[in-house]
Amino acid sequence: MKDYLIYFAQAYPNFRRAEIESLAQLHGISIDMSHHDEQNPFLIVQLENDLQAQQIMERSVLGRGIYELWGQGKDLDELHASVKESSHDKFELYKQASFKFDFIGYMGSRSNKTKFAMIESFSFLAFEGPIRMKNPDEIFTVLEEYKVTGNDKATTPERMWFGRQIQLSARVGNILDKYDLRRRKYIGTTSFDAELSLVSCNIAQVDQGKFTYDPFAGTGSFLVAAANYGGISIGSDIDIRTLRGKSDQCNIKANFNQYGTSLQFVDVLTMDFTNNALRQSLCIDTIVCDPPYGVREGLKVCGAKDPEKAAGRENVVIDGEKAHLRRDFIQPKKPYQLSNLLDDLLRFSASRLPVGGRLAFWMPTANDDFEINQIPQHAQLELIYNLEQEFNKWSRRLLVYVKRDESYVGQTSNGLKSQGIKDFRERYFNGFSEKSR
Repeated sequence: MKDYLIYFAQAYPNFRRAEIESLAQLHGISIDMSHHDEQNPFLIVQLENDLQAQQIMERSVLGRGIYELWGQGKDLDELHASVKESSHDKFELYKQASFKFDFIGYMGSRSNKTKFAMIESFSFLAFEGPIRMKNPDEIFTVLEEYKVTGNDKATTPERMWFGRQIQLSARVGNILDKYDLRRRKYIGTTSFDAELSLVSCNIAQVDQGKFTYDPFAGTGSFLVAAANYGGISIGSDIDIRTLRGKSDQCNIKANFNQYGTSLQFVDVLTMDFTNNALRQSLCIDTIVCDPPYGVREGLKVCGAKDPEKAAGRENVVIDGEKAHLRRDFIQPKKPYQLSNLLDDLLRFSASRLPVGGRLAFWMPTANDDFEINQIPQHAQLELIYNLEQEFNKWSRRLLVYVKRDESYVGQTSNGLKSQGIKDFRERYFNGFSEKSR
């Protein structure tokens, strides 16, 4: 095993561990993240080789890069001593390779003059290869962590590392700029944040050639993200207007065309998820979604609010044909509770996912009355991550479950339902001034 240093971005630090662990497991790699500190963007991990480091980092969104660790210290002298002691056997391996030096400073930086002096101080490496600023064989990096106190600018790092760059992340490769909603052809009021869509798909382990289903597709944010990772995307939604889009050039399919992933797109179906029409034999490897929690409009499913009135309408005839059998018939909708919808989602996932398949969905919670037992559970699904994105008075949580085999004995429960939690939409528009009852 060798030491590697991960350098993280400063976005969603509480999601980092879940993403890296999920990407590692996807490639069958064992990694210990138990000592990860959300306040620190640097983390030393042990891996078998460079290939494992590359596989973990290349599609990461919350990481920035991973480096083979050659040494560490509190100052430059201590760093030099560490490199000489720990990595002297590596010097000869890269003696003739073209190379360059890079610097990464967290909360601080050095002048170019100081950087040049530091590069000269590593002359003991005795590299004989040419220096190339573009496309060198190897990039050796000095990473530094500064501590800022008050309004004073940090001038001296608290910790330094020296390493060989193995892999920069998808984030550094501008994946966020590529999928920025402001540049996307078709979006709507419910389009999910591009960064968190990609992170959700990583944690859900969307993979090349695997079916990914979003039962509440909307404008296709998760489907587009899944296709980026090679997932075969299929979705459904109860709102035909959203799926149809504004025109042939401004709809969900246009987004796939924009990103060159149209071959990954199966289709989207106008369908009430609670009356799912997908055939039982369809292999669904991953389910990633953001269920509607009724902030912009009340949560509804197909059905009649007043069954007696609906029964009377079944005898309505138009042009010799019963109205409810006509192709242009618009199915009536009735209000539905989020707790019931989540029960339906877990039951569907438990019956359709293969063992090891993952369900990842976002659930809203009010900050003033959240309790862990409000998270819905299913006997065949193990909750492995509960990741919170906090706003002012409410949060949304990415809940990630994995389908287990018959030997797993879990529980089935739904705290939202059993505690009679007040409708989230009602509390949202009341500014969360009323407690649930």
